[in-house]
Amino acid sequence: MQTSKNSPGILLKPKALWILAAIGLVLFIVLQLWLPSLNEPEQQLSKTISKEQARQAAASFAQTELGINGNFQNAHVTYDTKPELFGYLTKENLVGKYSKSYGKQFPYDVFHVVFTEPDDILSLLSIDVNMQEGNVVAFEKVISTSNATKQALIDYGRENTLSLVAREGDISLADKEQLVRPYLKTLGVSEADLKLATVEGQYGLLYELPNYEIGQSRAQIQFHFEYGAVASMETKFTVPNSYNDYLSGQKTLAYILTFAGYGLLTFVLAILAIVYSIVTRAYTSFKRGLFLASLYFVLSMVGAINMLPYLQKDSLSSSILILSFVIQGVVTLLLSGSIYVSLVGGDALWRQKGRILWPRAKEPGYGRHVLTAMTNGYAWALILLGVQSIIFLALENTIHTWSTTDASQSTYNMLLPLLFPLLAWVAGIGEEAVYRLFGIAMLKKMFRSTFVASLITSLIWAFGHTLYPIYPVISRPIELMFIGLLFSFVFLRYGFITAVFSHVIFDTILMSISLMVMGGGLNIAAGLFYLVLPAIVGYLIYRFNPAYKERPISPTKKEEPFIPTPHPEANQ
Repeated sequence: MQTSKNSPGILLKPKALWILAAIGLVLFIVLQLWLPSLNEPEQQLSKTISKEQARQAAASFAQTELGINGNFQNAHVTYDTKPELFGYLTKENLVGKYSKSYGKQFPYDVFHVVFTEPDDILSLLSIDVNMQEGNVVAFEKVISTSNATKQALIDYGRENTLSLVAREGDISLADKEQLVRPYLKTLGVSEADLKLATVEGQYGLLYELPNYEIGQSRAQIQFHFEYGAVASMETKFTVPNSYNDYLSGQKTLAYILTFAGYGLLTFVLAILAIVYSIVTRAYTSFKRGLFLASLYFVLSMVGAINMLPYLQKDSLSSSILILSFVIQGVVTLLLSGSIYVSLVGGDALWRQKGRILWPRAKEPGYGRHVLTAMTNGYAWALILLGVQSIIFLALENTIHTWSTTDASQSTYNMLLPLLFPLLAWVAGIGEEAVYRLFGIAMLKKMFRSTFVASLITSLIWAFGHTLYPIYPVISRPIELMFIGLLFSFVFLRYGFITAVFSHVIFDTILMSISLMVMGGGLNIAAGLFYLVLPAIVGYLIYRFNPAYKERPISPTKKEEPFIPTPHPEANQ
């Protein structure tokens, strides 16, 4: 071990650090990549079709099964999912069995294909296509009364009225069953498996499939009608009320932890950062953090714009989309401001105590320090991945952690999926600035304990991740409390830049894997590029610093000659 006279702790020798990194990498590969793949259902192992293939399948279905001959070139294709069903199956360890038995006819993951104004009658046609098999499992036709003439509506079925029942048309139950038979045949469902759950006079048509069941979940096929014709078809598996009640309670807890435990306390930290960036201004410069806060803003907005396809899936108007991006811009600007004052205030608080945890570019040894921070960052990222893998394993075998799908987080719903790993820099810069550089310094000032300060900031940070679809909700704070404490250790022993690199590389590895599993040469190449991007950044910073400044320094070393003499009014 190597120590520094003024260092508060030990630094691992490079050999020991990289041995731990190798162990972490092995644990990550075995526990998070290899073992889950052994239990992966056949449906998920099969190759996902492309969005263009989904469009073609939807267009073919519209022409052959729905009898629509129109414009199918302009289509909006997004990923959609049934998170309640997948969550229930995951919780009950039924995913593999479900996928094998019902995955083709009742998939929980689909490509949602939307055609706008495909003909003179319809304003919108949406068709759900199985992501693996390419078969159609649901559709909905939305008739535009403004585009269609009265005669066209009469020819289609019935004149338009405001009543759903009237719009359905005067169709007998027998006629409804006759109308849906071609679609049942397309689904590959035998009429012998169907049990009618609709009585004469009710709106729509609902079938139950008593032989299609798994756990307490049952299959249903729902049809609706407009103007005497089938308007929509939906295939689904219900989930038990007890599961829905449990999920509702968990989501309530997640909102409480997010808005009270994370949002409110982070807001308090932001206010304190403003105060202390002013009070301790003699120890730092207000130029510090401008670049990092600006980079945070730019990359955050790139990430928001990248989710445009997901926002467009519900056919929102242009004005609503513009308004949402304006609001997003204002919120992101405020967050960037809080990160800026955290960088300024945090740097000043540590320098006030005589510790340099974030060296300046003009200070001796800066370039060498950044290069070392980058290499140490890779090692610690691998160690953290290994620790996370062990935590996941422990949580799965104690409180039975499970997760479900989330379309809003899917790379399939991004404008350019290859931009996704850039968000790793957003998390690394923003979270390390607020919860490590400033948060630990601020809370240590209050509680007189580095460990307590690290623990509290780690919990605040962890509470901000409880809206992710991982249950029980408390499992995420438990996991990230340990990860946060390790980030705090890296920050306190190796400095702010090492902590940022560790965090960025940690998230980049996970995000790049998500990108590469989508397949395609460009996605794989982009994923590999992002894995080496931190090394490129670190090396360029090292190269652009003059050679005479390249002498190793400890980021925790005290009494450096460049620490300014504080003004009397700045003493706290």
